[in-house]
Amino acid sequence: MKRFRGCEKFKNDKIIVLSENRSKLTFLNPKPDQIRIIKVDGCAIRDNETLRCDYALVCSNGVEIYVELKGSKIKNAVEQIESTIRLLSDSGNLKETKKVCFVVFTHFGPPKLRTDIQNIKSKFKKNYNAKLIVERTPYTCDLSKITISKKSK
Repeated sequence: MKRFRGCEKFKNDKIIVLSENRSKLTFLNPKPDQIRIIKVDGCAIRDNETLRCDYALVCSNGVEIYVELKGSKIKNAVEQIESTIRLLSDSGNLKETKKVCFVVFTHFGPPKLRTDIQNIKSKFKKNYNAKLIVERTPYTCDLSKITISKKSK
């Protein structure tokens, strides 16, 4: 992933918390792995026209993590993550680097959205080599399960 001087920090804490408004994502980092955290919205991408997610993280093995903390506009969150992947991912081939994307929300929205999300998850896997996780806040993820291998087979 590209570098963003002034917009990134490194953490190897055993617990890393990202929160915005009322959404919260906690990463457990038991190894502890050195994680590069990039504040995307308002720092790495500052203009108001470009869709972008809240955070991008890079694990020491190169796995890219994209995070959008949302209220209820889940489809919008997915579009923000997609845009950010296309803008920030290092690889010329977007399928090359393993990615994990998180949408953490406070309110789910209409029931039809559940079916749509399954289709979107398949699209993310196919187009970006990305696993999309959509969960209600607060959500906790164990980074050691993500950092096992760089590329998914």
